[in-house]
Amino acid sequence: MSDAWFAHPFGDLLSWLLSVVWSWQIFTTLTAIFGIRRTRKALRESEARWSGHGWTRSDDFLIVVVPTIGRHDTYPALERSVLSYIAYLTRCFPRLRIDIVVDEGCEATGRIARLAAGSELVRLVTVPRQYRTANGTRFKARATHYSHELRIREHEATDDTWVLHMDDDTGVGPDTALAIARFIEEQVQAGRDAKHLAQGILTYPREYAANRLIWLADSVRPAEDVGRFSAWTGTGTPRAGVHGELLLVRASIEATIGWDFGPRSIVEDAHFALIFCTRYKGRSAWFGGRCYGASPASLRDFYRQRERWSWGLAGLVFNRSLQLRNRLLLGYSVMTWVVGPMQNVGVVLLLAILLAHSNTSPATLLVIPLWALNMAYTIWMYWEGLRVNAGVSGGGRRKWWEPLAVILLIPIFGLMEGLPGLCGFVKFARRVENKFKVIAKPS
Repeated sequence: MSDAWFAHPFGDLLSWLLSVVWSWQIFTTLTAIFGIRRTRKALRESEARWSGHGWTRSDDFLIVVVPTIGRHDTYPALERSVLSYIAYLTRCFPRLRIDIVVDEGCEATGRIARLAAGSELVRLVTVPRQYRTANGTRFKARATHYSHELRIREHEATDDTWVLHMDDDTGVGPDTALAIARFIEEQVQAGRDAKHLAQGILTYPREYAANRLIWLADSVRPAEDVGRFSAWTGTGTPRAGVHGELLLVRASIEATIGWDFGPRSIVEDAHFALIFCTRYKGRSAWFGGRCYGASPASLRDFYRQRERWSWGLAGLVFNRSLQLRNRLLLGYSVMTWVVGPMQNVGVVLLLAILLAHSNTSPATLLVIPLWALNMAYTIWMYWEGLRVNAGVSGGGRRKWWEPLAVILLIPIFGLMEGLPGLCGFVKFARRVENKFKVIAKPS
């Protein structure tokens, strides 16, 4: 960007392309800034509201749903997560059940069955091989929908029953239990104005990371939760989507939506959120509790994860069964992701060299403040996200070299995020058969 201050504006195709692409994410940046301010206000208000109350206990029924592919390599993380639910959620929820959902004949059935038998709070839910949803849904959504139908048959789809959706590598802590219990009690007191869906912050302790580079790259995720996701979900309408973990939904409301979104659905959490937006506008919330997950174990898994997200979200953008207004916002977000490689300094300089351009200035200097704001927000995301992730790690502090490393590596992280995003969109556009690849889960 500094090149623009010393060179005159340039009017060729590359300059106009950079002017648009580097300014494109300004709406996301402004939304996130609003979300950050909202998060800080919400945390202050919650602290004041519950000051002096100590532990909060909720009489509502909490069901934790944990779908797992049931492989031996994913079992250690599953065990860690389930034991955390037993240890911490019981403090606030005397009525608690943990449903581990597996496909019939999965690889680690025996180990998972023994885990379930170790506590009366844990139930093993086995999805029969012959089970088919009405719309032919596959992958994780199929298992989630089976457990959803089971709750309906068992008359658990009630207003005072809450479903906490968790990934099999994502545990909780005492702060998680307390935040969920207080949120639920606030809804009991809210009456007709009660919320039906809520989400908190995804964090990644250093100890669960198999690859330090990827752990640093995942600094972006908790920062997005206190920014962009807080702005949308926290103000009542989760148009930015939701995560598949630490997702709290009232059982009676989930019963009206379900998870049967068809065979091409690979981002069922975002699909659920967009339907929720249409039917229950203004009824979602954000809370300050955290969950504790693991970053992908390898660069290959990181790439696969991001590619699947982009691939699935692109499908939702063109899904005409969803409300157009919600799809337009999602389309903007997906396009921001797809053009990500062109927002990378290294890519721009390489393109300029190939095209024999010595001037990469924008077409007008009026966009420079937008570029600066976008860059400032990007730096904040990695800086703040690292602080959050380090804070939930052993020692509770960043190592001396991590802040410097995370800032210097932002161009690398940009390519790590942007290339799979572009690839996922291309695969959608080429109508490649979608696949849900479960990545390895470090324990």
